[in-house]
This record gives sequence, structure tokens and C-alpha cells, in this order.
Amino acid sequence: DEAHCPAPNQSAREMLSATICVLGLAGSASAAFVGSSGVGRAQQRHGDISIVMSEALIKLGTRGSPLALAQAYETKRRLAAAFPELVPDEAVQIQVIKTTGDMVLDKALKELGGKGLFTKELDVQLLNGDVDICVHSMKDVPTWLVPGTILPCNLEREDTRDAWISPNCESPFDLPAGSVVGTASLRRQAQLLARNPGIKCVNFRGNVQTRLKKLGENVVDGTLLANAGLRRMGMEEHITRVLEFDEMLPAVAQGAIGIQCREGDERVMKYLDALNHPATKIAVDCERAFLAALDGNCRTPIAGQASLVNGELVFQGLIAKCDGTEIYRVSRAGKAEDAVKIGQAAGAELKAKIGNVSDFFGDEEIAPEPVSSMSGKTTDGLGGYSS
Repeated sequence: DEAHCPAPNQSAREMLSATICVLGLAGSASAAFVGSSGVGRAQQRHGDISIVMSEALIKLGTRGSPLALAQAYETKRRLAAAFPELVPDEAVQIQVIKTTGDMVLDKALKELGGKGLFTKELDVQLLNGDVDICVHSMKDVPTWLVPGTILPCNLEREDTRDAWISPNCESPFDLPAGSVVGTASLRRQAQLLARNPGIKCVNFRGNVQTRLKKLGENVVDGTLLANAGLRRMGMEEHITRVLEFDEMLPAVAQGAIGIQCREGDERVMKYLDALNHPATKIAVDCERAFLAALDGNCRTPIAGQASLVNGELVFQGLIAKCDGTEIYRVSRAGKAEDAVKIGQAAGAELKAKIGNVSDFFGDEEIAPEPVSSMSGKTTDGLGGYSS
């Protein structure tokens, strides 16, 4: 829904406020904010009058960043295109749920715990029945799902590559020694340092708009973002260069949107079955099986990509030390129906090479984030900062 895609200079809060304003004027309840305790139906109050909007057929839970909202509205659009009863704006209600990962931006992901930072609050709302589905960036979803939930649907995948953004240099591999790259990803750090060990990587958290604002203050020489997210928000003009797989292998499930629901919810499954993109689901299942075999998460430098090539599933993956001094790669190919087995076998192969996984990764972390105009400010819970 282009009306809700943020312009590059919009803050998350401005975009969300505008969304609610427009929806309120239209007399619909397609967006409502919920916190960790949950909120029922959207309401409008005027004086002593309380107007409760008509009950939605589908309540969709999402994080509140501009990218998360763009993905939620894309899901809403696809549902309306596939089912006549979901065409009315109020039929699918979008509920924003604040997550730990979006609320705490001054610490590295590894320091916060790694698993479920962007999903656990959504899990609670789903299990409580406050929402019917949750829309996720698949690379944020732990390989272990909360019991009672399933993830049966992936929308067609976007470009999975990483994008380099810098006002100073065409490629991160050409940066002079002493240059600083902002990234919260140990996967990106390891692959960068393997090819350009003279640079320094520092923590760089926040939604896309927040990170671009920090970059504009020249606190770092460049940063890396998923090309998929930039494309979904129409922000390709910020890209300096898109990196190929042999330069920067993407994260497991990068570029894929996943939709989670309660196990046994046949009414909702009818809707999700129509939206699932089989080729994407096969690739993502393979990659996540690889990650699970290595007990990987955002605290570990692991990359993996699978795709169907002439009917054959082709996979490549890697595991690295945080400082890039050691990288092990693996490649596999086989039948699409063996996607999970292929991923598991690739993970097992690398695990046999490195021995003890914890010892291999060690305790190294990304250096602290440099000071910017946002340092010390209160976060808005949407991957950005309060004005």
C-alpha cells in the first residue's frame, strides 16, 4: 500500500501517526497500537462518546518500524486481492506491537540475548488471541518456534543481497585502514574483516531511517543494509552498491516475509495457504534447517542461501569467526522435497569441521556504537528515537 510507505526523510513516529490519522478520518480501524499487555478492538473517543469499530476478520500483529509496517500492509493488500471478504479496509486490522529489539537500541544484539528479540512480544499476543497472524522479517525469527504456533507461509522473496551505503567509498573492501563501518551484524563484520582487516566495525542499531540518519552525521564511513528492505520502502536511491554472494553471503532467510499463526487455526490457514510462495518456502526451510543444525542466531556469524535452479535446490552456506580470520564454506544440491535434509546435512558438515561451536565463535563482540545526535535519547519502541 504505497500510501503508507514512508518517504526516506520521515521518522517512524511521523509515518505511524500519519497512518493512524488517515485511517481515523476514513472511519476505519485498520491500525491500532498494542503494548506487551495487549489491547482489544480499536476505539475512537470524542467527549463522552466511545465508538467501537466493527470487528476485524483478521487481526495482524507486526513490529512498528517503517519496514515492518510496509510488510504488514503488503500482506494486507495480498489478502484483499485473494479474498473478497477481506477487501473492506476494516476487514484486516493491523496492530503494532513493541518488541525488546526495537526498544533497546544502545546495546548490541548479542548483549541483549540474541534469540527472539524481535518476536517474543508478538508470540504472546498471538497465543493470547489478541492477534490472528504475525508478519515477520524471516531473518529475525528464531529457528525454534513457540509451542502452539506455526509458520506455514512465506510471501515471494525479494532480492536477498546486502546493500553497501557510503558517501565516501564505492566498496567496503576498498576502504582505507582505520575506516569505520557501522553494523550490528556479526555475519557482516566477519565477512568484511576477512577481506579488509584494516577497518573497524562498530555497533549500529535502529530501523532503516535511524541508521541512515546516523550515517548522515558521518559517525561512520558506511553501513550495510538488506537490499530487500530498501526496495520494499522505495529507498534504493541511498544504495552505493549491491554486494554479490561471493563478496557478502546474506543472512539465512534474508529478504523473506513470514506469516505466523496459531497451530490448528483452520480459518486462518485458509487465508495463508493462498498467500504462500512455494519456492520461497522451500528455500527458507532449507536455510533455517542449516542454521538450526549450527544452533545459530544473531550472535553468530553464519550465512546461508538456497534457491531453486532448473528445479534443483542449490544451497551455499558459511560459518566464520567474528574477526574474519577463519571462514568455512559449504555447498549442497538436491531435490526440493529434501530441503530440510539438505540444510541439516550442510550444517552438520560445517559443525564437524569447527568442533565445539561455542569455542569456535568465542566471546568477541562488535565495538560500541559511536556518539551521534541520538546518543542518550529515549527510544520510541519502533526502532527509532523520541523527538
